[in-house]
Amino acid sequence: MIVLDASAVLAAVNNERGADRVIAALEVASISTVNYAEVVTRMIDWGFTADEARMSIEAMGVAIFPYDEELALRTGELRMSTKRFGLSLADRACLALAERERAVVLTADRQWSGLDLEIDIQLIR
Repeated sequence: MIVLDASAVLAAVNNERGADRVIAALEVASISTVNYAEVVTRMIDWGFTADEARMSIEAMGVAIFPYDEELALRTGELRMSTKRFGLSLADRACLALAERERAVVLTADRQWSGLDLEIDIQLIR
């Protein structure tokens, strides 16, 4: 299983550098509902309607995991170990899901490469 950060999904939507890595992983890719909201928000900022954003993400075939109490707690706990890197709540939600599912994370956020976590974080570019 691979967990996609919003930056990875958006790279695929925009066919940016690294999109090929995301597209190659779609069969086993997932995203948390928090990151799903982040992607939809950004797409709406770009002029998509909510339905267009939903359909684009659905077309990718990405599994969407509910953000539950366990993930919320772990997201909060990750604050201390990620604070100096400036990770957002959504970033930490992605990491919490990957950690729980023992999955690889794909992201375009370079600052994640400095994290000292027991999570396999791979940059798409």
